[in-house]
Amino acid sequence: MKRLLFFAIIVLTCSQSSFAQEKLTTFVLIRHAEKADDGTRNPGLTAEGEARAERLKELFKNADIAAIYSTPYKRTQSTVAPLAKSVSLEVKEYNPRGTGFINEIMKDHAGGTIIVSGHSNTTPFVANALLGNQQFAQLDESEYNKIFVVTISEVGKGTVTMLNY
Repeated sequence: MKRLLFFAIIVLTCSQSSFAQEKLTTFVLIRHAEKADDGTRNPGLTAEGEARAERLKELFKNADIAAIYSTPYKRTQSTVAPLAKSVSLEVKEYNPRGTGFINEIMKDHAGGTIIVSGHSNTTPFVANALLGNQQFAQLDESEYNKIFVVTISEVGKGTVTMLNY
């Protein structure tokens, strides 16, 4: 009995220490704020969208953010620009076609918190890729308030928390 208890303590201690050493990376995935209807393929934000971008800044201005990424569109970049300025980070562009950029982000910022600004189709796509399953569908065109907080130990292994802002 004593041997079994001793063995259980050793196994538990080893498993806890390996869990503690596991590096968790947090992705904060947002869809761009409300976009203007200016007849172009690359509109900026409406006044409501600019106000939402300010709320995003207030929400994360005290977070320890390692990097901020955005697709190369005005609306996605304008959504994270106030936050980037407040935490003195440059917004880095990523190509939302495919998932190769996720591995690059993981290589560069493992263990950190990364903000990623995307679109109604790319934001849930990235969440699904990080989680390793098809949990989320494309957002409705009217949904601008969702935040996907995805924490992973490696791509395909993680958890998600949904927030509204």
